[in-house]
Amino acid sequence: MPLLNILRYPDPRLARVAKPVTAFDDRLKQLVADMAETMYDAPGIGLAAPQINVAEQIVVIDVSESHDQLRALINPEIVWASEEKKECQEGCLSVPGIYDQVERAERVKVRAFDVDGKPFEIEADGWLAVCIQHELDHLKGRVFVDYLSPLKRRRIKDKLQKEERERQRERERDRIAGKGPLSRRER
Repeated sequence: MPLLNILRYPDPRLARVAKPVTAFDDRLKQLVADMAETMYDAPGIGLAAPQINVAEQIVVIDVSESHDQLRALINPEIVWASEEKKECQEGCLSVPGIYDQVERAERVKVRAFDVDGKPFEIEADGWLAVCIQHELDHLKGRVFVDYLSPLKRRRIKDKLQKEERERQRERERDRIAGKGPLSRRER
């Protein structure tokens, strides 16, 4: 299974709204498997399809320490959220190295489909509730930094753009020096 390329903020493709999945087929199962492998390799606890440039409502999540409780949520929707809020420090595979406080509902109830098209519901609290809300935001074209102040967002954007320019310069130097293409980990 190939590792997928994760888009990095402020890539405008991260702001696209995902469309519902309509075909529960082998392509979907393979995509979910590839997303899970990519998430674990990154390493992360959640990954939404828009983060890999697929504008479909697909999320994979595993908040377990043992990485053996993978959940795939297809066309997920929050059907209930508690009025009680909780502030947690969040990070994101699309915003590497950046962490900040975001306020989320303490508990949520989510309705979704599995990869076979079977509907199910999850009631979640703790990290699972935070992760679900974070990943479902990606399906709406939102990244966690959208919750931060404009000044913080600008600083994050500038920092990541500077890092991307440096990575491009390194890739160009490697190309000129005759080195082969870099693996995903080296990028």
